[in-house]
Amino acid sequence: MKPYIVCHMMASIDGRIDCEMTERIGGDEYYDALEQLKCDSTLAGRVTMQMHYALPEPFAPQDATPIGELSIHKAIEGASGYTIAIDTKGSLRWPSNMADGLPLLVITSEQASKEYLETLRGQRISWMAVGKEHIDLAQAVDILHTHFGVKRLAIVGGGHINGAFLEAGLLDEVSVVVGAGIDGRAGMTAVFDGIADKAYPTTILRLEQVERIGENSVWLRYSFPK
Repeated sequence: MKPYIVCHMMASIDGRIDCEMTERIGGDEYYDALEQLKCDSTLAGRVTMQMHYALPEPFAPQDATPIGELSIHKAIEGASGYTIAIDTKGSLRWPSNMADGLPLLVITSEQASKEYLETLRGQRISWMAVGKEHIDLAQAVDILHTHFGVKRLAIVGGGHINGAFLEAGLLDEVSVVVGAGIDGRAGMTAVFDGIADKAYPTTILRLEQVERIGENSVWLRYSFPK
């Protein structure tokens, strides 16, 4: 059984999500909306976590022997939620075992080195290694619910991790705060991005809520028709 999963993003009206750009077109609207979603945990991909939370230099193991099997480590009992990082090969280094006031939880594939995962253990950082070559997102979110007690999970960046959750059929809701600005630059990441299959079908959503938020932004909430 998985948590209820919401993809929550701030975007320009052309659907781009570059962080520096979205900071210029919105104030606290994104965070105000996120708070109203009442998610106990958030999850972001490696690039986003590197930008906002991790140390600059990547982890370089002396022994790159992979863990090679499903493995779970719960460092802190009784946590009310987690800040979760997707880090397939185990390359992010952390200054602390906390982020945004919540314990860190790192999800890797089974290709992550034993040395990396033991380093996390030494820092009292929870982790799971799940999936042989790539992270098995479906199994990972099931473990988040059953082993770590995550009930409502917000996916908070960026476009490729959003696309991966969409492609895996794991999203229950899409929440987008649209700021009053246009990006327009070629090649900038969109809210959902990175799906390689050119024949991937259009995902049809059902509009659940439209709300003006802040001075000039609009908050849109969509569900997935069953």
